[in-house]
Amino acid sequence: MSTASSTESSSTESGTSSRPLGGEDEAVEPGRGGFAALVDRFAPALGAYAVVKATGLTVFMLLLSHTGDYLKKDPGRGGGAQPWDVLGTWDGVWYQRIAEFGYDPQLIRLEGYPLATYYENSAAFFPLYPWLMNLVGAVTGLGPYGSGIVVSVLASFFAAAGIFAIAERLGGFRAGVIAAVVWGLFPGSGVEWAVYSDSLFVALSAWACYCVMTRRWLTAGLLALVAGLNRPTAAALIAAVSIAALVALIRRTDGIARPLTAMLITPWGLLWYVAWVGYRMDDWGGYFKLQRGAWNRYFDWGASTFRSALDVITGHWTFWQSNPAPDLIAIALLMALPGLLVLLLRTRPPLVLVVYTALTVFTALSSNQIFGNISRYLLPAFPLFIGLAIALRRLRLSTLVGLFAMPVIAAGWYAGYALFELGIP
Repeated sequence: MSTASSTESSSTESGTSSRPLGGEDEAVEPGRGGFAALVDRFAPALGAYAVVKATGLTVFMLLLSHTGDYLKKDPGRGGGAQPWDVLGTWDGVWYQRIAEFGYDPQLIRLEGYPLATYYENSAAFFPLYPWLMNLVGAVTGLGPYGSGIVVSVLASFFAAAGIFAIAERLGGFRAGVIAAVVWGLFPGSGVEWAVYSDSLFVALSAWACYCVMTRRWLTAGLLALVAGLNRPTAAALIAAVSIAALVALIRRTDGIARPLTAMLITPWGLLWYVAWVGYRMDDWGGYFKLQRGAWNRYFDWGASTFRSALDVITGHWTFWQSNPAPDLIAIALLMALPGLLVLLLRTRPPLVLVVYTALTVFTALSSNQIFGNISRYLLPAFPLFIGLAIALRRLRLSTLVGLFAMPVIAAGWYAGYALFELGIP
C-alpha cells in the first residue's frame, strides 16, 4: 500500500490517456490542448458510460410498462402516472419537497409504532442536492422532478469522469474506461439517474480522492467540505482526505500550509448541517434522534446486517423490511465483496483510496438498515470498481463487449426495477 504522494511516479500518469480502448498506443496529436484534449481523454469513458446507462434505463422503463404495477402504487412509493415518475419516488419525494418548500426541522413524537418514535422529517436529508435542484430550476424553469434528474445525470457523468481519472492513473486508459462502465452497472446504480443524491456524492468523492492523489490539497479539502453538505456518509471521505493530509504533513512531502489547511476545512460542511438541525430542533442530538426514531437508522456494529443475511440464506423472509429480490442481490454482492477488495489491494492503491473504501464499506455494513439497500450503500465505494477494471484491462475489446453485454441489459432489472419496484431504495 502506497501513500498519496507515492503515486506521482506512477507510469500511468494522466498523460497516458490518449490511447484507444481496443488498440495499441497512439501518439497524441500535436498542438491539441484545452477542451479538445479533455474531449480526447474523457469522451471514450463517458460515451461508454452513457450507452450503458441509457440501455439499462430503457430496460427499466420497459419492465415498468410490462407490469404496470407502478400504476397501482402510491406516487411516493414506487408509483406514478408514467413509468419515469418512479425515478422521483421514495427519497426523491423528500428531495422534491425540500427543493420546493425548504426545511422545517422538528422532532414530533409518534406513538403506537414499535420501530418509530418520531414522525419523519425532511431534515434527515442533507441540503446540497436540493440546493442544486433549485439552482437548475431557476435557470431552466424545470420543476423539482426535472431539476433533480438533470442534477443527477450531470453529476453521474462527473462521477464517471472522476472514476475514470483515478483508474487511468493507477492502471492506464483501458482500466479507466472499464471502471466508468462498471460504475454504470454496479448493483444500486439505478439511483444514478434518479432524484437521488448518490451521483453527486460519488462525483465529489472521486474528484476529492483524485486531488489528493495529485497533491491538490486545497481543492481536495474543499470538495470534502462540500460533500459534507450532501450526505452524512461524507464522514468516510473527510477521514480519508484528513488522514492522507496528515501523512503528507508528517513526511513534509508538500510543505505544511496546504495539507494542514485541507485537514482543517474538510469537516465543516457536515458539522455545520448537523449543528444547524440540532439548533433548529433545540436538541443538539436532534439529527441522530431523527435518523433513529423516524427511519430506524443507527450504528449497531453490523448486527442487523448479520441477522438479515442469515435470514435470507435460510429462506426466512420475516425480518424488518424484507424484500426477496433485492435481498438476494445484496447476498450476491456480499459474496463478491472480499474478491473486489483483494483486487483493489493488489493494485497497491494510495492511502486515500484505502481509507475511503474501508470506511465506506464499514459504514454500509455496520448500520441498522434495509438489508436489500446494501447494493446502494456500497455504490459510493467506487475504488472497488477500479480493482476489477485493472484486472480486466488485458482482455480483448471483443471479449470485454461479450462479458459486459448481458450485465448492461440486466442492469435495468437488478439495478433499477428490483431496487425501485421490488424493494425500497
